[in-house]
Amino acid sequence: MSVITAVERIPEARRERPLPIDDRRGTTAMWLFICTEASLFAIFFASYWYSGKGEYRWPPDAPPKLHYAIPMLIVLVSSSLVLYWGELQVKQEKQRAGLIALGVTILMGIGFLILSVFEYKEHLLTLSPRTDAYGSIFYTIVTFHAAHVTLGLCMLLYVLFLPGIEPRERTPHRPFHNAALYWHFVDTVWVFVVAILYVTPNIRI
Repeated sequence: MSVITAVERIPEARRERPLPIDDRRGTTAMWLFICTEASLFAIFFASYWYSGKGEYRWPPDAPPKLHYAIPMLIVLVSSSLVLYWGELQVKQEKQRAGLIALGVTILMGIGFLILSVFEYKEHLLTLSPRTDAYGSIFYTIVTFHAAHVTLGLCMLLYVLFLPGIEPRERTPHRPFHNAALYWHFVDTVWVFVVAILYVTPNIRI
């Protein structure tokens, strides 16, 4: 029996049935990427702690002000809540509501970066990356975080312009969910940044 004859005897429905798609690979890859980035920030925080060890006060001069950091925190946490709500709408097949939530999140992320610019301008009046070890590690952490916010915005913009944001058979399989995971990670990191770099120095006696 020839190979062609054998293929022809296979039922048509069986031949056309697609192979099962592992649509979780993208989500697993995103979690692995988040773990590597979390390790990077953990190293930065450890460096910050190590650099200030033995000092009576870290930073040695006036602690950073909170009037930009706290509003920036509120903006990012609120954007995560909006994005989470949008993902719930997508799961309910309300794609328009999901797109609206996605657009609002992007605008809030841009607002965060604008506030970051104002904060940098204020800090640079008294502190620069070349001032001392504190200035170096402080700007390294906040700048790397701003870069991650920018990357998160690029992911969200990519999802915004996709033909569909709901789970689907063709790649990217879960675009909204995977981009949202990274955005929630970026927001969580800023919580630690504010707690360690801003709040703690202000409550030390």
